[in-house]
Order: sequence, then structure tokens, then C-alpha cells
Amino acid sequence: MGKSVLIADDEKNMRWVLGQALSAEGYEVREAADGKEALAVVQEAAPDLMVLDHKMPAPDGMEVLRRLRSKDLDFPIIMLTAHGNVATAVEAMKAGATEYLTKPFDLEELKLKIDKALQMSELTAEVDRLREELDREYDIEGIVAADQRMLEVLQTVQKVAPTNATVMIYGESGTGKELIARAIHKISPRANKPFVSVSAGALPETLLESELFGYEKGAFTGAMQAKPGRFEMANGGTLFLDEIGDVTAGVQVKLLRVLQERRFERLGGTRTIEIDVRVVTATNRDLQQLIADGVFREDLYYRLNVVPVTLPPLRLRASDIPRLVAHFLDKSNAGDKHLTQEAMQALVEYQWPGNIRELENTIERIVILAKDDEIGAEDLPAEVRAGGRGLRVEAAAFQLPEEGVDLEEVELDLVKQAMDRAGGSVPKAAKLLGLTTKTLEPRIARFGL
Repeated sequence: MGKSVLIADDEKNMRWVLGQALSAEGYEVREAADGKEALAVVQEAAPDLMVLDHKMPAPDGMEVLRRLRSKDLDFPIIMLTAHGNVATAVEAMKAGATEYLTKPFDLEELKLKIDKALQMSELTAEVDRLREELDREYDIEGIVAADQRMLEVLQTVQKVAPTNATVMIYGESGTGKELIARAIHKISPRANKPFVSVSAGALPETLLESELFGYEKGAFTGAMQAKPGRFEMANGGTLFLDEIGDVTAGVQVKLLRVLQERRFERLGGTRTIEIDVRVVTATNRDLQQLIADGVFREDLYYRLNVVPVTLPPLRLRASDIPRLVAHFLDKSNAGDKHLTQEAMQALVEYQWPGNIRELENTIERIVILAKDDEIGAEDLPAEVRAGGRGLRVEAAAFQLPEEGVDLEEVELDLVKQAMDRAGGSVPKAAKLLGLTTKTLEPRIARFGL
């Protein structure tokens, strides 16, 4: 049976015309001749959507709208208003109407609005259902996922969290590695203790050592007082080391000792400090290749890689994009702003080289810049509208392959061309492709270039 639509209008001819048209579209149509009858019909069985006339015998359409919304009935309501009555339309939208049309209206336009409203309602309901399901099954807030790959990740998180096992999280930049690390901490016995995060690759060796292990007064020029390190700050809780693949050999040695002995000394100090810290690390690099290259210690790798967790890139979980979009719209306080089907399709087809972080930033940007509540494909960034794999290249600069070639081969070919033109320089190649260095590096590692 099709979706149910309630037509609430005191004009019998209007109800008949709309009823015939919507029944022909496969909708189950019910009718109400006034506000009282409309409320009674809804109380008996809420419809999937309601077409509500503003002017009806008491209570009028506006009052019906307010009463329904006060009861948290959130099915879509399309308000019909008199021609040119803009103030009424604005009032209706503020009171919770999904859409409005002014009489006389085009029947095809009403059908389109009904179709869009129902699609958006279905998406919202699906997001809410999945959130409830994930919260119930995994008790992890802030993670939006229904893709099988991500559900398997969450199952692993659920299993490993209650233990003290060291976890290594693999994934491209922007896939949500820190979010997973926080989830592990949150549902672990250490949840009421500190969660301390440090980006190991963002600091030079000397600064990273002082950040991790702290220092005593006078340990170096400018050390005017003692300062505890991140290991001490995380005592009893969880320490998250991001970009572990970028840590220098000297720091690797000290990390290995701390993991083995659970003790260390501050820089410039002699007092041994004992700690109880769970370590979770993350990387977007191929550590086994770094070991083969003599850059990363094999013994440290085995200490950190007790439970590996691999996050799929967003391009491999495109079915989650509508859910993530809804989540970020809500997070951005978008109000009534929503995406057209064309805009959503463009977001799903884009390959997101920056993964979830890029998607979140894109949603935040379009919410700020969009002129209307309806966000169309024209409001999206140019690279998203263009689709493809996020590699923004000019045909004049690169030789593009013929149609029908596998997209993975296309990407590999473009990256090779860029690296050749850049003389092997990753930053220059990234600039040629319109990417950041951090976005290009995982691709180079994936292709073994």
C-alpha cells in the first residue's frame, strides 16, 4: 500500500480534485472537511503527509498545525494559503509547516512538493532509526554508520574497549580515527579517567619528547618550571597518539620502553614515574613498508598493533553519505535548510579525497553560503559538482584516459603523471592535482609509488 496523505480542506471540490490526482499517483488518500475532523483523523491514525488548508472552520489550519506540532507529530505538512498572503506563509513555516503553496496552484508543483517532503521525511526517519540502533547496540554517541564495513569496525570497538589491549587505528586522513579512539575510551572501564590526544607527527622530536614525557625545571633553556607530560596527564585513562608513523627513531625508542615497563623519567629528571595508561595509536601510512624501509621499529610495531582497526574511506561507504549529511546539517544548526535530490546525488557520487572531514566542512560551508532553505546542486563546491575522484586536473595539463577505463586506473594514471611532472615532489604533485599533501600521500602509499 502506498503512502497515506490526509487532505484537510473545507472545499469539497478541492478535496475531490486532489484526491483523484493523488490516488492516481498511488497514494492512500483520506479527507477532512474542517479542523476538528482533521485532528480526529490524525488521532485515529497519523498520515505520512498532510495537505492542510489555512482557511477552514474552527479550528483553522494554523491552529491545527500548532496543535499537531505541540504533540511532537512530525510528519510533513504542506500548508495551502491564499494568493499573495506572504505573512501567513511565513507564519506557517515558523509554526512547523514543511512547505506551503498559494492558491491557485499548479497540481504538478504540489505533487513535486509532496514527493520531496516524503523523501526527506524517510531520510530523517532512517537516520533517527539508525542512531537509536547504534546507540542501543554499541552505546557510541556521535558515530553515524550503517555501512557493513563500519558496523564491523564498531563491533571490534565494542569487543576491545573493555580490555586493556593496545589498539592501532588505520585509515586515510579525515576518516574519523580520533572519533573511534574516543569511542574506545568512552565505553571502557577507564571512561571516567582522562582521554588525552596528541598529534605525534605535528611536532619536532624535541618538542614531542617534552609533550609526551614532560620536563623538570631547568631541563632546557626556557624551562622555568616543571611540567607533566601527556603520559602523566592520561594516567588511569587513555592516551591517543595520532600519526604514529611520523615519529622519529629517538622517540620510538622511548615509546617502546614506556610500553614495556610502564615507567619513565621526565626530561632533565631522575625520578622514575610509574603510569597506568592505555595507548591507542593511529596512522594513515603503511607501517610495514616503513619497517621494510628501516624507518619504523618492528618491535614497536608489534607492541602497538595488538588489535588493528581499519577505517574504510568515505568513497567505499557512500551509502552512509545521506546519513552523515543529515548529521552535519543538524550539527550546523541548519534549521529548515535541506538538500535537493540532485544535490544529495552529487554528494554521493563525489569521491571525497578528504573523507568525512571534507564532507563536514562542505556541509558547514554550504549552510553558511546558501541563499535559500533549499540547497541545490548549484550551491555545492565546483569539485563536488564535477564528481570524479576529487582529482581536479585540467585536460590541457594531463593526458586523460579514454572513456570506459576503470576509475581506479584513472586515478593511478593521474597521480603518476603528476609525480612525474613534479619531479617526485609530493607537495608539487599535490598542487598540480588541486589536493593537499596529506590527502595525496595516502594515495601514493596505496599505489606503491
